[in-house]
Amino acid sequence: MTGGSALSTRLLYGLLYAFLAFLAVLTLFPFVNVLATSMSGSRAISSGEVFLWPKDVTFTSFQNLIEDGQLLVAMKNTVIITVVGTALNIASTIMAAYPLSRRRLKGRSFMLMLITFTMLFGGGLIPNYILIKSLGIMNSYWALWLPGLLSTYNFFVMKTFFENLPAELEESASIDGANDLYIIWKIILPLSLPIIAALTLFYAVGWWNSYMNVLMYITSSGKQSLMVKLLQMIDTTSQSLLNAGATNGGEGAAMQTLLSPEGVRAAAIIISVTPILCVYPFLQKYFVKGVLIGSLKG
Repeated sequence: MTGGSALSTRLLYGLLYAFLAFLAVLTLFPFVNVLATSMSGSRAISSGEVFLWPKDVTFTSFQNLIEDGQLLVAMKNTVIITVVGTALNIASTIMAAYPLSRRRLKGRSFMLMLITFTMLFGGGLIPNYILIKSLGIMNSYWALWLPGLLSTYNFFVMKTFFENLPAELEESASIDGANDLYIIWKIILPLSLPIIAALTLFYAVGWWNSYMNVLMYITSSGKQSLMVKLLQMIDTTSQSLLNAGATNGGEGAAMQTLLSPEGVRAAAIIISVTPILCVYPFLQKYFVKGVLIGSLKG
């Protein structure tokens, strides 16, 4: 009986591992396919030969996006937008979530109701544009940072985390003469690293992928973000390939052999996701713990 039970357990674990391996392959396949497409020649892509391994290996798509230097400037702009925006987000989320997680705060229920209201109703696109323009911050990164200063969902996640911390920690510190600033800096924040890391990743990914607000509020080409610049370069390359095909010249034929719109789009995807993929492993252990703890109450 014991031997049969052990065999059943091993069989169950084997099936679970096989299922998880299948899910992992299923998850990685799109990324590997896009990576292979970005390094393949136009002929192999158009004929459908590219699957998990590049054919007619070439880095022309990456070279076409990087060689004029515009992409590097856009990436620098995106790093600035992401770093400053994420820092402002985390600071504002902590400053809002900590006091509103304390029941002794007067007017707490009313303020929470106002914050919840913003999850259900928004001002709309045109009123937001008029507001940004009237504030005089058009073509400035503050037009991105100020409207996106606080995520209501992330605020409630962090508030829930603060509410789950033992109240005895603050009480003992208060008895020893510590004020609120000392308590939050020396006690609360060190205990909140998991949720801070999780929300940092959420905010950073949002800023890194920001597109629509940049398109509306940033008019200078030298200040545009990576996503906007990539789309512009993809459109420009596609139009150049169409023009090259129409001329039927030797240079145009050579360009079409090496480049394709699909290859350029795949290269743009790889360039845009690689920085986030490099950052995520360093935050993974905090990320998983922070999401689980911050989303539960009890």
